[in-house]
Amino acid sequence: MAEKCWDTIELKGHEILKKVQELIAEGNLRHVRIRQDGRTLAEFPLTAGVVGAALAPVLAAIGAIAALVARCSIDIERVQPSTPSASAPAGSRP
Repeated sequence: MAEKCWDTIELKGHEILKKVQELIAEGNLRHVRIRQDGRTLAEFPLTAGVVGAALAPVLAAIGAIAALVARCSIDIERVQPSTPSASAPAGSRP
């Protein structure tokens, strides 16, 4: 089962879009939240396999927010694949 974890990144407004695009390219994001001074400005769920034209509205909204804010933080939910248990070597049978 995959583990979920949240990270927070502090950015200047013009850096938001570029950073979100980099994070999406990594492919392990599930949720993005943009906040300023403790207030949530926008939240975007990202499902696995969303690419190309499906991301255009999300990226356009993030670009609009970036143009309006000076500093903000991005909270990102990542999904880390869980590691197999070390109790039995792969391919072995009891």
